[in-house]
Amino acid sequence: MKNAHANDLTAGYSLEVGTKSMAALTEAAPWIPRGTVIAIPYLPGEDDTARLSAARDVRRLGFEPMLHIAARHLHSRAELEAFIEHAAREAGVERFFVIAGDVAQPKGPFADSLSLIDTGLFERWGAKVVGVGGHPETHSIMSMDDRWDVLQRKCAHIAERGMTPLIITQFAFDASAVVAWLEALRGRGLQYEVRIGVPGPAGIATLARYAALCGVGASVSMLAKHGTAMGKLLGVKGPDHFVDQLGEGIRDAHEAVTLHFFPFGGVGKTVTWIDHYARRAEQAGSSLTACRTPP
Repeated sequence: MKNAHANDLTAGYSLEVGTKSMAALTEAAPWIPRGTVIAIPYLPGEDDTARLSAARDVRRLGFEPMLHIAARHLHSRAELEAFIEHAAREAGVERFFVIAGDVAQPKGPFADSLSLIDTGLFERWGAKVVGVGGHPETHSIMSMDDRWDVLQRKCAHIAERGMTPLIITQFAFDASAVVAWLEALRGRGLQYEVRIGVPGPAGIATLARYAALCGVGASVSMLAKHGTAMGKLLGVKGPDHFVDQLGEGIRDAHEAVTLHFFPFGGVGKTVTWIDHYARRAEQAGSSLTACRTPP
């Protein structure tokens, strides 16, 4: 039986939806709570025009857009400011998520996400929340000590500029590693909101491919080691086992923890899974309000 912590994790969830999946988001919109945060990732082959159009679509549907910005892909400060300004004016964007980007050499003056934060442009254009990445498992470049140092500095700089830091973790399959990381995070005095990355329902091959692309080292190892068994836990049926384990490990002291879904198998499938999970939670005595089941 799922405990109260697992039930609560599904309330107030967020979704990561690319520009090419806006039609799927529109179709699933009636079953997604209004005001849900929809993160629009920075993906290769998509330009700012497409990302801003997606932000307008998200706002039109009654959700809160959160645009990703990749530091090393920007050519100039002017390009950054133009993007933030258009996002604020055209879609009322008040949430951004900053990353370094996946190129070895910066295309302009920004080498990392902290350099974006320190421009002062986010608060200038009314940003309320700035998100940064958390890495419960491994990182392709930084050691664990370096990761903690960088995370603390980014959160501190965001808060000093009058905005709210938000930590969104890379998606993972090992709940125990996530809980241990969360305990270390709180132990370091970082009490900001955390959204734990969760892979939505998808085939095992799809999950393995995304894990490899995103550098989720421990997860790739688990997939390789456990094969079919992992597929039963994380395949098309959904991440029930992972979320259950999170709920068992997360305590009241961890507070301000919710889920951020990566709908690798499709937006509709992920929203349906969330709905079914909430229904089962309600039947088990949860106070969650059940939603209609999407088609």
